[in-house]
Amino acid sequence: MSQPTCPRRPRLPLLRGVLAAVLLLGLLGAAASGGAQQARADPGDAPVFWTDPDSAAARQAAEWRQQGRTDDALLIDRIATRPQAVWFHDDEPGALVRAKVRAAAQAGRTAVLVAYFIPYRDCAGYSSGGARDAAHYVEWIDSFATGLGTTGAYVILEPDAVAHMVAGCEGADADERYALLAYAVERLELQAGTKVYLDAGNSGWIPDESRLVAPLRSSGIDRADGFALNVSNFRTDKESSDYGHRLAAALGGGTHFVIDSSRNGNGPYTGDEAWCNPPGRALGTPPTTDTGQDALDAYLWIKRPGESDGTCRGGPRAGQWWPEYALGLAERARG
Repeated sequence: MSQPTCPRRPRLPLLRGVLAAVLLLGLLGAAASGGAQQARADPGDAPVFWTDPDSAAARQAAEWRQQGRTDDALLIDRIATRPQAVWFHDDEPGALVRAKVRAAAQAGRTAVLVAYFIPYRDCAGYSSGGARDAAHYVEWIDSFATGLGTTGAYVILEPDAVAHMVAGCEGADADERYALLAYAVERLELQAGTKVYLDAGNSGWIPDESRLVAPLRSSGIDRADGFALNVSNFRTDKESSDYGHRLAAALGGGTHFVIDSSRNGNGPYTGDEAWCNPPGRALGTPPTTDTGQDALDAYLWIKRPGESDGTCRGGPRAGQWWPEYALGLAERARG
């Protein structure tokens, strides 16, 4: 996930059908047991998040134990034994979503999932890709939602998608993107027990949080459970919390939020490309809903620690496991 201003490409057409679908789904939501708002999990619940036993970190720890690298395996256990989000960024996600939420339910836990397939994803950066057009994205979200069923999950919706438009991404059409995000919020909120958090970037990217208010409203924040901050970034818990409370107040209506604390144990890096595999970082606050703040619903490990941000500083391509970087994060962790 990168954060530069993007190169120009032809603007995508705004699909009236997407807007119509958003309106229709809003009516459907209102008719279904009092609407999506009543289908959400009780904000007072304290779910225990699911740890994937087959994560890259878990496999790495097992491999190093077999090789006799016991101390390194114990360090990687600091990642492998903690709940992390599962990212979905390929075609036809329904079956895999279903498998993950069912595995979590069987363990008595709640899965955290990331929907990451918006057209012109990452504004042609290291994590470029996504749906080929708006219609493809609507189909993808429908598949994702069907996979959720009624099991319940936390869904982090489209990291960077809104903040990229605010910062400047000329390759994507803002009206179309916001309409697609609004559709996604509406569709996902129809699934009983699902909590949806629309990504809002981080405090270092859009320092003036008021610039996010109108775009988030256009993207369906009023129908979501809240917004997500600091995904794949390194801003401290305090900085993100203070920023989140200001943004929540600007949005009004008791808006809630979650913070990605996966790699912020040493705070942000101050050199070039501070967002991309920066050196000297550390694991942050373990995932929990016990935040001590009413508006802050959870600290989550949304970015999976040890997965590369992109091919910078010698890293593999974005999303690929990088054991050396993971080991550094774990070595420097304070808890």
